[in-house]
Amino acid sequence: AVSVAFPLTMMITGIVGNALAMLLISRSYRAKESRRKRSFLLCIGSLALTDLLGQLLTSPIVISVYLSNRAWDAVDPSGHLCAFFGFSMTVFGLCPLFIASAMAVERTLAIRAPHWYASHMKTRVTKTVLLGIWLAVFAFALLPIAGLGQYTLQWPGTWCFISTDNSQLTGSLFFASTFAVLGLLSLVVTVACNLATIEALVSRCWTKATVSRSSKQWGRITMETLIQLLGIMCVLSTCWSPLLITMLKMIFSHTSFEHCKGFSDEAQSSELHKECNFFLTAVRLASLNQILDPWVYLLLRKILLQKFYQAANSVSKCSNNEWKGRSITLSEEIRRTTA
Repeated sequence: AVSVAFPLTMMITGIVGNALAMLLISRSYRAKESRRKRSFLLCIGSLALTDLLGQLLTSPIVISVYLSNRAWDAVDPSGHLCAFFGFSMTVFGLCPLFIASAMAVERTLAIRAPHWYASHMKTRVTKTVLLGIWLAVFAFALLPIAGLGQYTLQWPGTWCFISTDNSQLTGSLFFASTFAVLGLLSLVVTVACNLATIEALVSRCWTKATVSRSSKQWGRITMETLIQLLGIMCVLSTCWSPLLITMLKMIFSHTSFEHCKGFSDEAQSSELHKECNFFLTAVRLASLNQILDPWVYLLLRKILLQKFYQAANSVSKCSNNEWKGRSITLSEEIRRTTA
């Protein structure tokens, strides 16, 4: 469960995916036909940049600790690297969640209030919102330096994160619970806005199908958007819910996984080891979100969905041709037998 291959694979995959996403975003942003989508592209680009920076700043530290036989003290004798790692985990954990919420709100306004969106939603507003998210998250992540909260080494000794043990510092409970609550609220906002967007798209698609001849194109666009929004909700919920809920559970039960080692009782140690493994899996799922983000938001729609539709069209054409061939053969046999 603790191998250097896992963080190494995640780092390479995350860097490649986010770099490719940023390349496609820059091309789309410069295109003239993408002027109406520039706010959305800015959000996607900032999300890819955030995920890329998160991978570049945290993964090399984890790999170095693994290569040092998981001896954090050998890599970080002063303890300052642990504080930087916890700070990075907090910043690059909350920023993607808040940016995803901003993207969900932006899409809802674009679909449900198109006239207001066209007149008020400028790129300047989008840049201001994104800058505000970054500054707010940075200020929140710096609270442990001011004495409110603490970043500590986590099991199995290869990473640092927010301390959930409120016996060490009075502000630990507030800081950890605030992080978990903010993360869950951003998930709720994202899911609610995406559901509202899906409902508006479906109703508009039905309207287009009854009054317009371009219903087939509308249906294709609606299906692409629905798959993308459903993918966003599934990835965010699957990757972040286990970690955030586990953090709240530890806070309310006054427990901490910083002491996963050192239990003498064998049964208690076995039970605690399972909980520690689950917590480590939850953290890895949250880190996996940085890898899946570019594929869900951009690459899935631009590449995989087009290939899917091409494959589906080719299969349908082949099946239609095969059915026509069988019908012709059957009609010829009927003529022969009747003659």
